[in-house]
Amino acid sequence: MGRTIEGELSARGLKIAVVVSRFNRGITEKLLEGALDRLRRLGLNEDHLDVVWVPGAFELPQAVRALMRTGKYDGILPLGCVIRGETPHFEYVCQAVTQGLTRLALEGDVPLVYGILTVDTPEQAWQRAGLKGNKGAEAAEALVELVRVLQALD
Repeated sequence: MGRTIEGELSARGLKIAVVVSRFNRGITEKLLEGALDRLRRLGLNEDHLDVVWVPGAFELPQAVRALMRTGKYDGILPLGCVIRGETPHFEYVCQAVTQGLTRLALEGDVPLVYGILTVDTPEQAWQRAGLKGNKGAEAAEALVELVRVLQALD
């Protein structure tokens, strides 16, 4: 049997950027709180953390790409929330954000994870933003693990 590679859940020494959508701000603030708490608990130094706010989820891929190009970060965490409405806008935004972040994840040199809630109702968003777990915290942990796995593969 060959070797097993797993990512250590330690953020010590990492430089992380979190990009947060301002749209649905109450929910995204809770996602951010969960992410920051988890990163701190994993040992991330506050001086190695940058938080960038953008207007909405659609703008997340652009900001992530700009941060990737700086070469300053070991990982980037986009956080947002898109809630279904009465028009097809939900599908367009979700598809654009997902495709943009997927392309960046596959073509970029900086690890990122998908921290976007795509839900049918505000109640579902609040459940995922803290009432029954926090997807921001889960995404932060996944990012640290992914960074460490990719570092181990170098």
